[in-house]
Amino acid sequence: MQITIIVPLFNEEESLPHLAEWIDRVMEEHHFDYEVVMVDDGSKDRSWQVIEQLHAKNPRYKGVKFRRNYGKSAALNVGFARAEGDVVVTMDADLQDSPDEVPELYRMIKDQGFDLVSGWKKKRYDSKLAKNIPSKFFNWTTRKMSGIKLHDFNCGLKAYRRDVVKSIEVYGEMHRYIPVIAKWAGFANIGEKVVQHRKREFGVTKFGLDRFVNGYLDLMSIMFMSKFGKQPMHFFGLVGSANFLLGFVAFVVVCVMRICGSISLTNSVWFYVSMLFILMGMMLFLAGFIGELVCRNSTTRNQYLIEKEVAQ
Repeated sequence: MQITIIVPLFNEEESLPHLAEWIDRVMEEHHFDYEVVMVDDGSKDRSWQVIEQLHAKNPRYKGVKFRRNYGKSAALNVGFARAEGDVVVTMDADLQDSPDEVPELYRMIKDQGFDLVSGWKKKRYDSKLAKNIPSKFFNWTTRKMSGIKLHDFNCGLKAYRRDVVKSIEVYGEMHRYIPVIAKWAGFANIGEKVVQHRKREFGVTKFGLDRFVNGYLDLMSIMFMSKFGKQPMHFFGLVGSANFLLGFVAFVVVCVMRICGSISLTNSVWFYVSMLFILMGMMLFLAGFIGELVCRNSTTRNQYLIEKEVAQ
């Protein structure tokens, strides 16, 4: 199979028939062998009934329905697990992503050798105050921290080589950082394509301003896990040792000053500051030690992504 299109959705009953018709037209015009996996993230409307009707009409349409709303990351992760196409394309169900972009995204993956191609909604029709300005700041920060030169990390329209989606796990709010996760997993050939952004025709947006707060926390988690996930002692041990050493040196200085009679030990604020740094250092070092024990007993401690292998 050439293409799998994954569509995460929540309360999009009005958009789905139009989206399916559009996808079918584009796929048939380019003679693609394809499937569409629609993941209903606990919709309260008739979205699931629409998916069942689409499947009855065209078996290429497959559906998964969550019992409750888990979020876009969970929907994508389930879709990735069921994808069978050589190229996997993700798009939103609200008709703001154009299926007409799929053939070029497919070509960039297959012919140009990209592992992942992310869409860039260069011209947007969202609210400038609520989405555009925060989005630009968010993308700038992510670009600087990750070293990935993309303009729109959160664009729902992306294309992946099949190996990529089978090698990564997406959870929480980390769908915004799939390029970062892919790079961490060893898929560093990441491209970008300017794509059309359309005005929403039906329903309302499902995302609030809290996504930016949660998004930055998830970015910090990804950056930490990518560097210290398998060796937490390298971080906690280093910071803890530095704190302990600083506190110990301060304690020695305070003791010397006490012997010289220049200060009273228990009445000196520096005595308590030195004790604080020593205790913080010990606690951080202990946290790193416990982290190492957890990693050593983890079932994934020796799971590594192997690209190629030759053997007898």
